Amino acid sequence: MNDPLVLTARQLSGLFAKRALSPVELLDAVLARIEREEPKINAFILLDRDGAREVAKASEERWRRRAPLSAADGLVATIKDNVLLAGFPIRRGSKTSSDAPAAEDAPASARLKEAGCVVVGKTTLPEFGWKGLCDSPLTGITRNPWKLDRATGGSSGGAAAAAALGLGQLHLGTDAAGSVRIPAAFCGVFAIKPSFGRVPAYPASPFSALAHLGPITRSVEDAALMLSIIGRPDMRDFQAWNTPCPDYTIGLNQGVTGMRIAYSPRLGLNVNVDPEIATACEQAAQTFVELGARVELADPQMPNCRPIIDSLWKAVAAFIRDGIPAETRAQCDPGFLRDAETGANVVTGRYIAAFAERANAALAMARFHEDHDLLLTPQMPVPAIVAGHDVPPDSGMTHWFDWSPFTYPFNITQQPAASVPCGFTRDGLPIGLQIVGPSHADARVLAAARAFENARPFARIETARA
Repeated sequence: MNDPLVLTARQLSGLFAKRALSPVELLDAVLARIEREEPKINAFILLDRDGAREVAKASEERWRRRAPLSAADGLVATIKDNVLLAGFPIRRGSKTSSDAPAAEDAPASARLKEAGCVVVGKTTLPEFGWKGLCDSPLTGITRNPWKLDRATGGSSGGAAAAAALGLGQLHLGTDAAGSVRIPAAFCGVFAIKPSFGRVPAYPASPFSALAHLGPITRSVEDAALMLSIIGRPDMRDFQAWNTPCPDYTIGLNQGVTGMRIAYSPRLGLNVNVDPEIATACEQAAQTFVELGARVELADPQMPNCRPIIDSLWKAVAAFIRDGIPAETRAQCDPGFLRDAETGANVVTGRYIAAFAERANAALAMARFHEDHDLLLTPQMPVPAIVAGHDVPPDSGMTHWFDWSPFTYPFNITQQPAASVPCGFTRDGLPIGLQIVGPSHADARVLAAARAFENARPFARIETARA
């Protein structure tokens, strides 16, 4: 048969059901591609080939008996290495972390296993997920599959690189300031940061109310399937929703006809957006008009979110640093230590005030969504930056927040936000469009992303390389 790694979850499960493909054969194809691509991109911190094969064999038997655990039974998944996976360390990209195996699964890891997914390994991230890139003292640089001298973005960069190359179908990332959307945009794949609390987290992230978990996939439908699995309740997260998780694949093709959609080229900020990105995103917004939506230029008039994220993010960096023995801190990423040093000067009162100021941003967006069903923005104002750098060389920027101003506002407001591929620069680097919905409107964001995908099918790296 043709390459199974270009197929969607639905197509693969259909083949499993007809016994035209087995989960073991799918895993073999994934492992063969990992063998070929991993030395170039460095997306994994560990692979569990033997364990994955045992799970795939069990899945194959269930499909033979016509008793799969779910529609995702036998699909290959990866877990970002700041999420617990029983039996394996959680290193978080740091040489200072323990190599002791985790005693239990995080909620999302557990749900994927319960669905019969074959977890093939854990993916890379920057140290403690501190930046929107994917290089760390522990694992080195993870490289962009589209152009190896460029960054994947992050912090879920290993997951996005794996998704771009078809190294599994379902990739679990985390997002506290853009960490699934940045690498999705840079790597030309789909990702959604769900509404806060939709996906339970355990243990609690030090980034607290900013931190979300979400899927990174090649297709919107695959992400909808994955979110339906990982969004199920778990008693270990007291902040998570305790309501049953809907099947997000139902109604996915409802389209956007009649929707009121705002397009904001700069989110009301004084930001220089790369001209090629600006053009691609304007054309993407026009596609929604062609799909039957009413699209208008509008900015949400949010308060300035940069002081909020600066205070919260860097104070957490200081908190993490203070938990590391002083004699081993020199092994940490210098950029992380600089953030921690700044964060040590954030007084308790300022941290509490910044936490409370999130409500002003959330209220501004709630009022905005009274008149607009969705908001579109460029996902990133710049294409994938040079690998190994925290900011674009010679840009005058000093912090990664400077080149990612459209991501963290929606962690502050806790809204669902997705990144969809919408084109390429002349250099062949992917461009992403951000789709933002009101809180709890995850299904609406997914439906809009699906409508766009149907109208403008996402490019695959295999096709580009052919």
